[in-house]
Amino acid sequence: MFPMIKFNNTYNKLPSNFFEPTQPEIFNAPKLLAFNSELANQELGLSIINLTEVELSKLFSGQELPESSEPIALAYAGHQFGHFVPQLGDGRAVLLGEVLTPENKRFDIQLKGSGRTYFSRGGDGKSSLGPVIREYVVSEAMHFLRVPTTRALAAVLTGEEIFREAPLPGAILTRVASSHIRVGTFEFLAAQSDLDGLKILVNYCVERHYPNIKNDENIYLSFIKEVSKKQSRMVAKWMSLGFIHGVMNTDNMSISGETIDFGPCAFMDNFSNQRVFSSIDRNARYAYSNQMEIAKWNLTRLASCLIPLLSDDEDKAIEEIQKTINICFEFYQKDWLEQMSRKFGIERPQESDEKIINTFLTYLQQNDLDFTQSFRNLSDDSFSFNDTESFKEFKFLWNNRLTDSSTSFEQAKEIMEKVNPVFIPRNHQVERAIQGALKGDLTVFNQMIEVSKSPFKEQEQFAEFKVPPKENERITATFCGT
Repeated sequence: MFPMIKFNNTYNKLPSNFFEPTQPEIFNAPKLLAFNSELANQELGLSIINLTEVELSKLFSGQELPESSEPIALAYAGHQFGHFVPQLGDGRAVLLGEVLTPENKRFDIQLKGSGRTYFSRGGDGKSSLGPVIREYVVSEAMHFLRVPTTRALAAVLTGEEIFREAPLPGAILTRVASSHIRVGTFEFLAAQSDLDGLKILVNYCVERHYPNIKNDENIYLSFIKEVSKKQSRMVAKWMSLGFIHGVMNTDNMSISGETIDFGPCAFMDNFSNQRVFSSIDRNARYAYSNQMEIAKWNLTRLASCLIPLLSDDEDKAIEEIQKTINICFEFYQKDWLEQMSRKFGIERPQESDEKIINTFLTYLQQNDLDFTQSFRNLSDDSFSFNDTESFKEFKFLWNNRLTDSSTSFEQAKEIMEKVNPVFIPRNHQVERAIQGALKGDLTVFNQMIEVSKSPFKEQEQFAEFKVPPKENERITATFCGT
């Protein structure tokens, strides 16, 4: 057996109804497509730097695993487009185990697309190549855009065809997360009235993610606050980058505040507040402008699970929860305002800055302008915007705000160029990467991974990746990988 990852597992020490033991399926001819050696070696400290491509393909398809792996599929429930499903779980994912980094940080390593599990509900538990390419590209881009996110460690072709609308090459993504515990994990236990399980899960999450609150007087209320802070910052970052998750179901909202599950996600090109990409979001529940409100809604679902733990007096418990939620909701507005204000070079936002933000966004929408490029152009004093009434109003408000705060254009520009990227993983380029990979050509995929490492800097050799799509190149719908 060649050198392997040393797992240090804790989640499978929890009660048995939290998960189901499982094994990845057998694939006879796995082939390595991509391996994130920087993540593996420099950040996770894994001892796999000398493995061959064949050995890596066996490891990251689950064909050869260390004895310490103990693979499991996690149980959870979820509100899907507002409708509660009491049991979902990892239907096509297998948690290989947890690793401790040299800095003693704990991370899950999970295979996604490795075959059927107890929770597959009639599905084959597998993934086609397209969704694997999409998640690899977008999750890595999110990391370098400084958004809390899961990471891509490897991608492997399984060597078999799977059937969706047509036969497609099968693939597996290896995903890294600080954990895979979701709002839906709590809903799963609450639906069973498993109060002991809920207590155990809260304590586990606090120990793993929020040790700073473990001695607080009311650990449950403190836990809700900490989760809300993390999720609020995450969604505020999404909004500031024009990112649309697409499926903000409670089973896709991580307790650690990391972006997880990149099914029909996309970055906006031309701006619209009501932009939707997900082909299954027919009522625009998860449109761009709804994401903060949905994050709040999801937080209330988490909080409602903990009501029985707070007090035997339900009315008193609900009152305590409501006070906490009201405090938490203030985080969401504050974080959105802070992230969006910095895009205009404003470091200490005021409530009145919301008008500057919304006036500029109205201008973008009225003129069908590109979100990312327009914000980058703001810091270029030689660029000429369309001199419409809405732009004149914005420019007047913005100039006055900079003057009032004694901020020069050069000072604002320095702030803006740190938060307004040159490069995002544009949808039409992601599609090019997928189509190339389907033909065995990883050129665009590899270029997108490389350009994503420095998204705030001009990179002349990759100039094509910053250009918005032509109107006939715009992607208007994206799809889940199931």
